[in-house]
Amino acid sequence: MEISDMLRVGIVINTHGIRGEVKLYPTTDDVNRFHKGLVLYLDTKQGAKPVTVSSVKHFKNLVILKFEGIDSIEDIEKYKRCDLYVSREDALPLAEGEYYVCDLVDCEVVEEDGTRVGTLVDVMTTGANDVYIVKTDAGREILLPVIPDCIKAVDIAAKKVTVFLMPGLV
Repeated sequence: MEISDMLRVGIVINTHGIRGEVKLYPTTDDVNRFHKGLVLYLDTKQGAKPVTVSSVKHFKNLVILKFEGIDSIEDIEKYKRCDLYVSREDALPLAEGEYYVCDLVDCEVVEEDGTRVGTLVDVMTTGANDVYIVKTDAGREILLPVIPDCIKAVDIAAKKVTVFLMPGLV
């Protein structure tokens, strides 16, 4: 399984104790998604290494994970600063109108009449709503609020986002 086909759910930031546990900074919206028996993938220099969660603890904004078969600090230390992924099959289900950021990035952004605006390069989370960051062919950056008045359609299969450029956005 290739990392490019998976979704990142966290970053191993450090070891925890001497029994092979790690401190994970979660990059998922639901930190309660981690559970015993969940298969995750460490992004190592040698490729994706599957690991099975044997225990989970929550501590402040971090998640402490223990993996089956990794029982000492020496066994886990080499995975510090590695990203941790989940397969799409184990990904959390999305509500209607929700998308994974990795699926949105590199989508072509067009106006309703088909005029090309640019390429969606990132999604910014704000308090009120998300914001799509679009890079135009001229190299400018446009910020589009993810609201029905602005984002008209998202077609992940076609890698296309249709928008209405509200006055003042460009």
